[in-house]
Amino acid sequence: MSYRYKVILQHEADGGYSVFVPALPGCASQGETSEEAMTNIREAIDLYIEDLVAEHLPVPADETQLREVEVTA
Repeated sequence: MSYRYKVILQHEADGGYSVFVPALPGCASQGETSEEAMTNIREAIDLYIEDLVAEHLPVPADETQLREVEVTA
């Protein structure tokens, strides 16, 4: 079965990237490059879903809505 999830990729001030999946609480990873972080989050998502299936729990659909907010400071 195939799943699609939105991920948030953030460049860290001290270097590297953090990435997480809003639809899968606690599913996060990191990498030295954005490409490495994306590879790592794919693996983390696979393991997360594998654990859900093993526990006979539903695999959540991604209902994440991405919006941009502009503020004036």
